[in-house]
Amino acid sequence: MRILQVALSLLPPDDPPIINQKQPMSWYKRLREGISTATKSKKDVPEGIWFQCKNCKQTSTTRELRDHFYKCPKCDYHTAIGSAEYFELLFDEPEYTTLFDNLISVDFLQFTDLKPYDRRLEETRKKTGLNDAIAVAEGTVNGCRLVVAAMDFKFIGGSMGSVVGEKISLAIDRALETQSPLLIISKSGGARMMESAFSLMQMAKTSAKLTLLAKAGLPYFSLMTDPTTGGVTASYAMLGDINIAEPGALIGFAGPRVIRETIKRDLPEGFQTAEFLLENGFVDLVVNRKDLKETMGDLLAFFNKGQTKN
Repeated sequence: MRILQVALSLLPPDDPPIINQKQPMSWYKRLREGISTATKSKKDVPEGIWFQCKNCKQTSTTRELRDHFYKCPKCDYHTAIGSAEYFELLFDEPEYTTLFDNLISVDFLQFTDLKPYDRRLEETRKKTGLNDAIAVAEGTVNGCRLVVAAMDFKFIGGSMGSVVGEKISLAIDRALETQSPLLIISKSGGARMMESAFSLMQMAKTSAKLTLLAKAGLPYFSLMTDPTTGGVTASYAMLGDINIAEPGALIGFAGPRVIRETIKRDLPEGFQTAEFLLENGFVDLVVNRKDLKETMGDLLAFFNKGQTKN
């Protein structure tokens, strides 16, 4: 800036450089006339207006992102969204009802790592506005009834604790009561270490409870989003009658680095992506988010037709 000021001081005072005869350059005029704006008077861009894609670095507005099904308008990268956004995309708006919102986790082990678990829970609830890492709702998709349990990664990494397992159990009970199919949307780093063995118990609890849907002849759909890892993958996420994934989603039990170091071999290209799992039979469908509601509507109609025949 000092060099620019010196250069401008050497210009003839009566012959300033003008790019447009009708409108001189504002920065030059402000600098030459000593006009400045105090820091406290400068207006910041409101938070949340702009979005930068993690994949292609393209900048767009959050409105454009929302109108594009929360995907990058340029490269179609699927951004991370929460349960509220999935409910908005799936259900015949605005007719859906959230369930079991009053359940919250407690620090029954008095666990402390970098901070006490109860304080971590309190701070996370205040920051996210969520009670735990999963939300349950029921409504209709293209006129067909559906119970949906959707995970939220922003609540302690979408970790599976006792409340997550209990809400899934209650969602299954609700599906049985209303004779509705169930969809679980997974987005998780795995079991919640702060609850120790109690979190691991949720793997067996949810897996066993899902057999009741099978016995009742009700379909269970599993949608795996980025990331779906750890104990969630090792339990309910992979047990769907139809396993669906979003494009590019990371899906696996352990991370690629751990697996590479364990087997001492290079991993195939695209390892643990949704597309890789589709090719190897772990996933039935990879569905673009813009097609999610239509795909679920078709699946529900197909299974409802089969139930009617039976």
